[in-house]
Amino acid sequence: MDTRFSRQLLFKGIGQEGQQRLEKSKVAIIGCGALGSSVLETLVRAGIGTIHIADRDVVELSNLHRQQLFSEYDALEQLPKVIAAEKRIKAIRSDFSLHTYIQHVDSTLIQQLAQQVDIIVDATDNFETRLLINDAAYKYNIPWIYGACIGSSGVVFPFIPNQSACLRCLLPVLPSTNETCDTVGIISPAVQITAAIQSAEVLKWLTGQENLMLKKIYHFDCWNSSQLNIGVSKVKKPLCKTCSNNPAYPSLQVNLQQHYAVLCGRDAVQILPSTDRKITLQDAAKIANKLNVPVKQNPYFVEFKKENHRIIVFQDGRILIHGLKNIHESRKMVTQLFG
Repeated sequence: MDTRFSRQLLFKGIGQEGQQRLEKSKVAIIGCGALGSSVLETLVRAGIGTIHIADRDVVELSNLHRQQLFSEYDALEQLPKVIAAEKRIKAIRSDFSLHTYIQHVDSTLIQQLAQQVDIIVDATDNFETRLLINDAAYKYNIPWIYGACIGSSGVVFPFIPNQSACLRCLLPVLPSTNETCDTVGIISPAVQITAAIQSAEVLKWLTGQENLMLKKIYHFDCWNSSQLNIGVSKVKKPLCKTCSNNPAYPSLQVNLQQHYAVLCGRDAVQILPSTDRKITLQDAAKIANKLNVPVKQNPYFVEFKKENHRIIVFQDGRILIHGLKNIHESRKMVTQLFG
């Protein structure tokens, strides 16, 4: 056993047997921003054997006060978050298996991951993706750890199939508005506390100590020094489309997924690639050259500007248009650019 885990082995909750279980475990982390990068580092240092991490975004300077895996260099180069995280995390520990996905998490990817791992960690910023995780986790009978933080507060809850109400029970209708880090801000301690509790729940599950996991939604505010536990057993819905005896898993139905979406809390629209036609990096570079505008290109994306809108085309065909919040306008711009 690697001596790096000697102090963890002394902890009675893990010990030799628990450490061996961690080394054989497989975890998926959805999102590599504040929560995802922190959970990733914690689980890698704890000795998890295999980790899958997916994120669609690049590092920006505004991330650095709370996303501790990243550097100014990563932001200036606009490296995809999973690539920047991989470089740093491999320098911390090299003897584990890390799988990275620079792409939007859709029904296909989340189901592929759910069939390969023991548990899923939510590190996303929107309820649409969380419902995808929820449906996949219940379909393939694995737990997932919900986590969210904003301002100085955070929320954590482990959703375990056949044990409690699922996320769809709690959110029969998605909220039409939602505060985000971009609207009310966030402090790093709220991130680290949320990620630490999520990571602890993962370690409990993987070492076979389900009985010690949270039974209620845990909410804290580290600025006001308050905390609250919220029971969810009574909100389980007998006809829930995810966790009832006759589930339909609606979020996993491909035809329900949006190809255009305004990103949560950001002045940007994301366009997913069409099944009929995928915009390539070469396509994007040609368009930028025709527009006679500066272009930035690396193996992961092509970036250029049109009418003061920053346009990023990713390797998987996704397109981000910054400076827009209107889906109709984004459709029009994509048509103008790529036909």
